[in-house]
Amino acid sequence: MIVRARLIVTMNGPAIENGAVAIEGNRVVDVGLFNEVRARNSGEVVDLGEQALLPGLINAHCHLDYTCLRGKIPPPKSFADWIRAINAEKAKLSRQDYLASINEGFAEAKSFGTTTIGNLTAFPELIAKINEPIRTWWFAELIDVREPNRVRDVVDLSVESLKSKEAWGLAPHASFTASTDLYRRCEEVARAKNILLTTHLAESREEMSMFREASGPLYEFMKGIGRPMDDCGHETPLALFVAAILQQRDALPWIVAHLNELAESDFDLLARSTEKFHVVHSPRSHGYFGHSRFPFERLRALGYNICLGTDSLASNDDLSLFAEMRAFQRSEPALSPSKIFEMVTVNPARALRQENALGKIRPGFCADFVSIPCARSTNVFEDIIAFDRPVNWKMLDGKIR
Repeated sequence: MIVRARLIVTMNGPAIENGAVAIEGNRVVDVGLFNEVRARNSGEVVDLGEQALLPGLINAHCHLDYTCLRGKIPPPKSFADWIRAINAEKAKLSRQDYLASINEGFAEAKSFGTTTIGNLTAFPELIAKINEPIRTWWFAELIDVREPNRVRDVVDLSVESLKSKEAWGLAPHASFTASTDLYRRCEEVARAKNILLTTHLAESREEMSMFREASGPLYEFMKGIGRPMDDCGHETPLALFVAAILQQRDALPWIVAHLNELAESDFDLLARSTEKFHVVHSPRSHGYFGHSRFPFERLRALGYNICLGTDSLASNDDLSLFAEMRAFQRSEPALSPSKIFEMVTVNPARALRQENALGKIRPGFCADFVSIPCARSTNVFEDIIAFDRPVNWKMLDGKIR
């Protein structure tokens, strides 16, 4: 098949006017000017007209479990209040509710042009019942705060549910809900099975207060449910994570969600660290909680790979990465639109270890594309970020969907 469009946004050089992409099976075999690609390749021509063909978007951090909670939890006074509220909502849900929620989330993400997603689920046992419509990295979200002596069982049961999937990983939830033993067991499994790891870290001011000062609403909440608190009152969340996990021999490159609350000592630690983990920022969820300003420029200057994700609909309005890009642009207006687009294409592909398969339109890469109307403006990336509707045309794995 040959797909022609007014613009091909390859993310591998300048956009190509009157361009085309040749696809064989599920891979790109040629990219260039339409006449030249057509001369070099045979096959049906699909002419998209006045459209820009883009790499499929990649959502680096999402919780489709909670699609059904859209609008159910007003912005809370504290992060601990939000945890109480989401726990109360989750107590009302059945396994069938979660299945419906995940499937609804997949459909919505796809409608907004997402072709790859990193999805955390608290119910890995449901995965076998789901036929995901887009490329998915499944992460089992793991908590052992109430089961401190069952680390191996918690991990091994999740691995049993996940291993039938092609792309998966483990996600110890956060330092306040997952023990150091759980983090280290996940690292052992990841090293043995060559899988990915992700976690939430330094998300809220209350998390900082809990660990550094042994005080605040989150400290009181976790203490109240019986969590051992002997790791509190000394270090920042990041410092604890680095000491327990990243300073271990041959530490793996984690995908870290949030990283909103950092002390000056944390930036010194990040500057010295030889392990540059990946960072996922969720601008609209960030705004919902009223977190401290995300330290984008400082993290970027230190060499960290920064991606965008939607987080869950328990703290967001929808699963549109276009809306996330617009929200990020409002907070970082000096950053070029092309660099913002990299945060939903090239950068998350690298975080998922797919930099040679996803996030660009070039020979050898997966044929995952979306197209949007292309105004005759001077900056196609401005048009991309401004796009605010569902995507009508998508190709995933070489098939028009």
